Amino acid sequence: MTTRPRLHRGDKTAGLLAVGLFAFLAAVFVTSGFGTAGPFPDGSVTASIGYAMFNLPAGDIGGEGFLVSFVLIAVVLDAALDGAIMLGKTEGDED
Repeated sequence: MTTRPRLHRGDKTAGLLAVGLFAFLAAVFVTSGFGTAGPFPDGSVTASIGYAMFNLPAGDIGGEGFLVSFVLIAVVLDAALDGAIMLGKTEGDED
């Protein structure tokens, strides 16, 4: 027989910190000024990212900003894949 879940009525510090952090991030987001979006200059964004990855000077568009976000996303996705594999393995698996 299952029992119904009960609320933890202990220390409220973590909840207050979470609400404070949410309020801070919401205030930063609402008050920040975003620039106007514009089109990319003529050229291939994909080719520029490829040239930036191999440090070649032939890119039409500066790709360093794209390259940083591309590498960061790749690292985060790799960590998520590794975590999924680790969680998917059972104790008895030797492979």
